[in-house]
Amino acid sequence: MRIGYDAKRIFHNISGLGNYSRDLVRILATYYPKNSYRLYNPKKGTLNRWKVLPNTIEIQPIGIWRWLHAIWRQGPIVRQLKTDKIDLYHGLSGELPKGLDMPSVVSVHDLIFYRYPELYKSIDVAIHKKKVNHAVKTASKVIAISEQTKADIIQFTGISKSKIEVIYQGCHPIFKTVLSKNDKDDIRKKYQLPEKFVLYVGTLEDRKNALSIAKALKNTTQNMVFVGKIKSHGEKLKSYVEKNKIQDRVVFIENVSIEDLAGVYQCATLFCYPSFFEGFGIPIIEALYSGVPVITTKGGCFSEAGGPSSIYINPTDESALRKAVETLCSETDELRKKRISAGLAYVQKFNDEALAKQWHSLYKSLLL
Repeated sequence: MRIGYDAKRIFHNISGLGNYSRDLVRILATYYPKNSYRLYNPKKGTLNRWKVLPNTIEIQPIGIWRWLHAIWRQGPIVRQLKTDKIDLYHGLSGELPKGLDMPSVVSVHDLIFYRYPELYKSIDVAIHKKKVNHAVKTASKVIAISEQTKADIIQFTGISKSKIEVIYQGCHPIFKTVLSKNDKDDIRKKYQLPEKFVLYVGTLEDRKNALSIAKALKNTTQNMVFVGKIKSHGEKLKSYVEKNKIQDRVVFIENVSIEDLAGVYQCATLFCYPSFFEGFGIPIIEALYSGVPVITTKGGCFSEAGGPSSIYINPTDESALRKAVETLCSETDELRKKRISAGLAYVQKFNDEALAKQWHSLYKSLLL
């Protein structure tokens, strides 16, 4: 098969959608090396997260489209796909170009702009809705990254559930590699991490609710480490930390490499992810693979990622969050080991080989 991908996120996104896209192509190219994987990148990349594999080829627009790359990706790319004799095209982030007349797949990560439009500018909501509605109606198959997202696609776009399949996300193999004590000591020193701490990983924005961690743990002795891009919510969090004079117990980290991030996870005592809503919640899987107990949100997609060993709370209940932290921190070594072992057993359903088989089977079915 010769498969084409909308590779914008692979080359231009450092976190969620970028990681999803890179991991998907990586595992397919590794487990099914006889296929050709064409990565259609609208402009020169600025990240170095993508490691080229022998059967992957990056393709950028030529001629006038080098300057009109945003338009190229929305429609004119189709001519290039035909020239390259692509058998199947996969939109990795909820979009497909207009005029596409070949077998196609689109991955839909979430419909948060439908559920919580107040989190976006009105013009962005309109654009997101238009793109996703076109994509799900055009695609031969729609992939939801969770059962929650599948339900939302049916509710908000009205397409038949028979057109939708759930294929979960995995995570980078670096999170599955156990670091030595010396390696972890180096990470602690580099980022000035405390010996024990509660970890949060994700963009510091309102929806992800990281501020609730600081509020819940304000009157405790718990240390906190927040890893992620600081948006307006992050500024609120920083202001809260300073106002309540708990700076000595809080560490903020931005622009961390994926290798160092894996080390930060493995240094953590527990992972806390009290987001209000997600399409899936990949940091939860990263934490479980890293051998770190998880506290996250009741309902939605969170139990799909966290499994039975994680603790679930109402994200607005700071008392419950604090009690959950106390529970995990007071567990005996034996109970902690059992919880970590159960988490590792659960996340094997997201391993590379299993996901690669699902994707390859889906692609083949569309080309029969």
